[in-house]
Amino acid sequence: MDLFQIVERTGVSYNYALGKVIYDIYYLAKGLKFEPIYITWITSTKNKFESLKKRLKYQYDWYKSYNKIKNNSVVLLQHPLHVTNNRILRKLKYKKNVKFISVIIDIEELRHYYYNNDFFYYKQEFETMLEISDILIVHNNIMFKYFVDKGIPEKKLINIESFDYLQKNDNAVKFERSISFAGNLDAIKSGFVAQLNRLKNIKINLYGANFNNGLLNSENIKYHGSFKSDEISKKLDRGFWLVWDGDSIDSCSGYFGQYLKYNNPHKLSLYLSCGIPVIIWKSAAQAEFVKKYNVGICVENLQEAEDIINNMNADDYNILTENVKKIKPLLCSGYFATKAIKQALDLLNKN
Repeated sequence: MDLFQIVERTGVSYNYALGKVIYDIYYLAKGLKFEPIYITWITSTKNKFESLKKRLKYQYDWYKSYNKIKNNSVVLLQHPLHVTNNRILRKLKYKKNVKFISVIIDIEELRHYYYNNDFFYYKQEFETMLEISDILIVHNNIMFKYFVDKGIPEKKLINIESFDYLQKNDNAVKFERSISFAGNLDAIKSGFVAQLNRLKNIKINLYGANFNNGLLNSENIKYHGSFKSDEISKKLDRGFWLVWDGDSIDSCSGYFGQYLKYNNPHKLSLYLSCGIPVIIWKSAAQAEFVKKYNVGICVENLQEAEDIINNMNADDYNILTENVKKIKPLLCSGYFATKAIKQALDLLNKN
């Protein structure tokens, strides 16, 4: 059985521009003998001529992919595709009898980030995925149910449980009564960040772009700067790290906050792969994962997190870090994605 993967890239060589989680799955699939077929996605265009060249380039790449993929092959896709060709995908399925394994990275219908700006494109991309996919690898049990409610048979769905975070990390983790967060600090995208000054009795560390300097008026809040994904992991060496999103510290509200009810936030994988216990909203889908492995605390709001941490001692913290140590090598080695892709291949072989 011939194995291929359609890989979007933003230049002549693959990089992290489309996200580390996408790169990691590409890398792990490559290790499982999925041959990459690259679709070049040029993200910036200076004029109409450059825009036309961009469109012609990725359409040419799609046609090359059709010619290269053999009859009865298995093709792995990561969704959403940013420069899809739905006609080519359908031709592969119905003319070449290709089987598709679709790894869900995001669901724009739920996330709303791109969906509101380009509704037609992402709606068509999503509907085509539902039509052609033979196996869907989804984030968690909640997302599993979401697709069942969409009419997808359970036998076509695989729960990845967690995204991996491929890295080597030897941080020595220390007990500290602190809350740290790494991510986009823009108050429009992450409105809760602007409310962190309501937490008066705990040390708060912030890492990321778009920081509002007004928060520095709070003595307990420290901004450490913005770092690339391969650099930030060196900073994770103490306290608790926060998995949170939305408009408020009282709950994960708004589009971005409510998306946590369905998705596996990649920052959870980052934190745990560094050996750090986490704080997560108790209504988040990944709260189930945190409870199952006892690798952090699940809270309704951040005032509750503040109280729990301030009443914690080093022994309590060490219990959590010992549990994180058990899950860390799985995340760093790609255990979860590798297992899910192998399971998908087994299901296709049985069918």
